[in-house]
Amino acid sequence: MKARNRADQILRELRHKGSVSLDELITGLGASAASVRRDLAKLEGKGLVRRTHGGAMLVEPLLYEPFRYDSLFQNREQHRTAEKRRIGLAAAELIQENETVGFTAGTTTTHVARNLRNRHNIRVITNAINIAMELSNCPGLKTFVTGGFVQWAGSFSLVGQVAMSSLSDMYMDRVFVSVCGIDVTRGITVIEPEEALTFRSMIHQAKQTIVVADSTKIGIVTPALICPISDVHVLITDTRASDKAIAPFLERGIDVQRV
Repeated sequence: MKARNRADQILRELRHKGSVSLDELITGLGASAASVRRDLAKLEGKGLVRRTHGGAMLVEPLLYEPFRYDSLFQNREQHRTAEKRRIGLAAAELIQENETVGFTAGTTTTHVARNLRNRHNIRVITNAINIAMELSNCPGLKTFVTGGFVQWAGSFSLVGQVAMSSLSDMYMDRVFVSVCGIDVTRGITVIEPEEALTFRSMIHQAKQTIVVADSTKIGIVTPALICPISDVHVLITDTRASDKAIAPFLERGIDVQRV
């Protein structure tokens, strides 16, 4: 197995478990101890993992100071964290090399974007300041940020006419959308109208729309419509979503993944 593929496999395992032993990696990868140690050293040099006695653990991205102490952002990020991690990992697996992908602002889309830090040849378009900053030092990614203004504290979401105008000449293979609510009848929604319009512009420029939302968002309707449910191709949620809850989405041809 080539070193790059081994590194990807190591990161995938760590994203699932958080930490892993050297013996587990040697067995799972079918590689020598020396090779695995070299891979771990390179990943540690990139700030992606931390080697421990007998193994390694995943390093969470360092938050820039405005994010680290922003309680509004932190409170939202820590809600249903385990579910968001799984959703983020599953969503990132859909992204292929040489694709252009969009991320709307949101804590769940942040988890998707974090899984790209060791990926290569991917172009990212986002209106989220925090996502742009977390990916800005990744050599395999090219990150574009919309203009716009931040409407409310803790969102780190650029919105408004400038944001929408900057998207008009950009096309995406897929866009990943965080929402406050997803309902079969009312569509996907957020709280602020300006944010809904900006998210809608991203969806308009993408071939595929993927909603990433934990199960507490299903059946919820908030004031500002992003788009009708007919514009959604994939919903990635968690295993707490019941068969009854997802059945109406399946009936409308949406690919629902519970992770």
